[in-house]
Amino acid sequence: MKRILFIPLVAALVLILLGPSRVISQTAPTPNTPSGEIIGGFRVLEVAAAGREVNLTVYRGDYIKFKLVDPKNETVLSIPAFSIEQRLSGTIDEAPYFKMERSGAFRFSLGASQGFLNVVDYQQASYREVASKDAAELIRNIAPLVLDVRTPGEYSRGHLRDSVLIPLQQLQARWTEIAGHRDKDVLIYCATGNRSTVAAKILIDNGFKRIYNLRQGIAGWEREKYPVVQ
Repeated sequence: MKRILFIPLVAALVLILLGPSRVISQTAPTPNTPSGEIIGGFRVLEVAAAGREVNLTVYRGDYIKFKLVDPKNETVLSIPAFSIEQRLSGTIDEAPYFKMERSGAFRFSLGASQGFLNVVDYQQASYREVASKDAAELIRNIAPLVLDVRTPGEYSRGHLRDSVLIPLQQLQARWTEIAGHRDKDVLIYCATGNRSTVAAKILIDNGFKRIYNLRQGIAGWEREKYPVVQ
């Protein structure tokens, strides 16, 4: 009987000596490191030479472009899960972009190179996705800066009251216009919640600490009968 009681006591002592942080760290998920870099609101990916499996990681909501090793030669990009089958050529400014709408691991090929495109959800301590109801309560209770990252044309057709417009493609160059809100609450929205995810990443990389992303964007906001102004 004494031997049976002794075993759990030893186990408890080991846990105490390890400490809570040591135990938690063994099960805490490792954050995914995205590939490429954000340029003009697009995640630009460069694929290494053919001959080995390529694994790329992007965030759900990213608009991706592929930088070609030789822009003069036409290269075929194939991502079957996203119904993408397109011939690419030219510089990165001329390259088409592709919207990453859902998470998962998807087979892709670019010319003779092939591998997996891993699309992951963006997670940060300073970042939170909110539904329309929660966003409305945030606006009512704490009055965050409301940032619209759509185009001027989209904005003119309807936007959230008192929102500030900085299109996603301009945000890297213009984020200093809202630098005074680095330590304050910022609610970002776009049409459906994709561009706003990219915008959140840009702001967090520049030191913003309290970012809210309107899930499903202004489209979901209007479906829930919340007001927009023109």
